[in-house]
Amino acid sequence: MVTMTMTMAPGTAAPSAVTPNKQSRARRSPLASFGLHATLIGASLIAVFPIAWVVLSSFKPKQWVQSSELSLVKEPTLGNYSYVLFETNFPTWMLNSVIIALCTMVIGILMSATTGYALSRFNFPGRRKLMMVFLVTQMFPVAILIVPIYQIMATLGLINTHASLVIAYLTIAVPFCSWMLKGYFDSIPTSLDEAASIDGCGPFQTFWRVIMPLARPGIAVTAFYTFLTAWGEVAYASAFIQTDDRFTLAYGMQQFVPQFNAQWEYLTAAAVLVTVPAGLVFLYAQRHLVSGLTAGGTKG
Repeated sequence: MVTMTMTMAPGTAAPSAVTPNKQSRARRSPLASFGLHATLIGASLIAVFPIAWVVLSSFKPKQWVQSSELSLVKEPTLGNYSYVLFETNFPTWMLNSVIIALCTMVIGILMSATTGYALSRFNFPGRRKLMMVFLVTQMFPVAILIVPIYQIMATLGLINTHASLVIAYLTIAVPFCSWMLKGYFDSIPTSLDEAASIDGCGPFQTFWRVIMPLARPGIAVTAFYTFLTAWGEVAYASAFIQTDDRFTLAYGMQQFVPQFNAQWEYLTAAAVLVTVPAGLVFLYAQRHLVSGLTAGGTKG
């Protein structure tokens, strides 16, 4: 058998493989590259402009917010934030929203995770029908559901309570999150469940000690979704809450926009403050999106 070898002259560089990205960049004309970057920059400006306008307007006095003249910041002031924080019930509204959103998030995660795991791993009577019920509930708009849910809350004596909002928000979040986590649990091999059962773990121990650490990215997305569901909702809050001390942030901020004298300077300041807790929850969830991918692995 004859083997053939290829020798290269000293000082000759080996041919380097060209990646597909470099090839596409080489083939792209300058005009196409300019158009691509111009489109990306334009889309970014369109997305950032409303946020920047709200932030800049929150530092403007009333006369400049309502002025038709376009300007960045004229006569900047912190008076808008001072008024919102110390002369309104904004802190009370924020506390109410935090309590309702956290309760919705914790209960929603527990219900969605256990439901999604049961739908993924167990074949019980009515499983398909239950999944269809979860899917059908997402087809009805909030305007249709308010009246029957209001009647149920009135019968239970829960009108003007935080519990009524938590229950209403769970009816929105749990079906969708159960479907989402069911799909995530399907991607986790069942061999891990079998190995855990051989080691003496029951169904709940397997779920809590083996599956949950691996499902941390899905749990993080579920937590963020359930939190936002309760944080920015207005329809149920306006129907179920009747007194100012029980208002949520989304509903309470309507007080800054009356029918004849809109207080845009206070509304923009309140809008900036509202985004802070949601941003913190997102940063916390984002950290777990990566760490959960390698958590829960077995030692070799």
